[in-house]
Amino acid sequence: MSAVTNSFENVKEVILSCHKDSSSREKVNFYNSWAENYDQDVAVLDYRAPSLAAKNISSHFVGDREAAVVLDVACGTGLVAKQLKSYGFAHFVGIDGSEAMLELARESGFYQDLKQCLLGEDHLPVQCGLFDVVVIVGALSVGQVPVDVVKELCKCTKPGGYVCMTTRGNRDNVEYKAALECELKQMEEEGLWTCVEVAEVEDWERAVSEQEDGYISGAVYIYKKLQL
Repeated sequence: MSAVTNSFENVKEVILSCHKDSSSREKVNFYNSWAENYDQDVAVLDYRAPSLAAKNISSHFVGDREAAVVLDVACGTGLVAKQLKSYGFAHFVGIDGSEAMLELARESGFYQDLKQCLLGEDHLPVQCGLFDVVVIVGALSVGQVPVDVVKELCKCTKPGGYVCMTTRGNRDNVEYKAALECELKQMEEEGLWTCVEVAEVEDWERAVSEQEDGYISGAVYIYKKLQL
């Protein structure tokens, strides 16, 4: 079935229906059914997180980009890899819970390896300390992935490597964002990594909640894993 272009009102309805689902299996089923129209729908949403994350990673990464290995967690259809490729990165491993999303990521041709994993329930199916860059865009938000997943992201990263994370700043996500930032700070105090940049962005994506208009805010976090 070919993808169709939805109106903003239709996209709002789709996203709000996602927020109503509770179990991990319901989430996976939702994303499996959404995969075909995902790229078109988030374009309608003016979803800027993939491009913002890639730009921030690029501004801090100083190594050999063609040789760098990037772990794209919650990779979806491959929007983040597409952006990073434009900055010279070439080697991607993707992880997602949705097989339909992974199939579209596979078709993109960006990834050397793709693995299915339910974040927060399964351990990341990759080797610890292997990746020059670990990125997770979109999944760190209320009702999606638990905050403590960031510990696994750090474990997967090479000493001296970078972890890039994003979250939304909308009303429904305020408590989650605060808990995430507390976790990030705690890990820094434990000597696991150091904060390189926190970029707060006003126009993150179009608001879908009935309580909000215009655009919601969001944030990009860049951390560097400390050398052992």
